[in-house]
Amino acid sequence: MDGTGIRLSSPTINCPDAAALGQFYAQITGGKVVYTDPVWATVDGPGGRIDFQSDPTHVPPTWPDPTVPIQFHLDFYVEDLAAAAELVLAAGATQYEHQPNADHCLVFADPAGHPFCLSTWDLLEK
Repeated sequence: MDGTGIRLSSPTINCPDAAALGQFYAQITGGKVVYTDPVWATVDGPGGRIDFQSDPTHVPPTWPDPTVPIQFHLDFYVEDLAAAAELVLAAGATQYEHQPNADHCLVFADPAGHPFCLSTWDLLEK
C-alpha cells in the first residue's frame, strides 16, 4: 500500500430513475436501499454496494451493438484526497474542470476517458 488509502467504494450506474433501479437491484440481490435522494440511490447487498445516479439524458446501451456503448463510473474511497489525486494524475488520469462536490470528492477521467471519483465521504459510515 502506498499510503493513499485508495479502496474501491462501489460501482455507480447512470440511469433514468435512480430510486426505481435501486429498488430493482435491492429486490433481486436481497439487499436494501440504504440511501435515496432526488438523483441518487444506494443499495447495500450481500455482495457489496451499488450506487445509482439519475441522468435525464441516459440512453440505454444497445449491447451487443456498439452504437450506444455500455457506460458507468467507479467511486473510490480515499483517506487523503490530495495525495490520492496526485497519485492518479501521475499515473495518467485527467482531472475534470467541473467538480460538483470538490469538498469531499474529485472527478477524473482514466487514460481511456472513463470517469471515476476519489472521495473521502463514506455514506455508510455517516
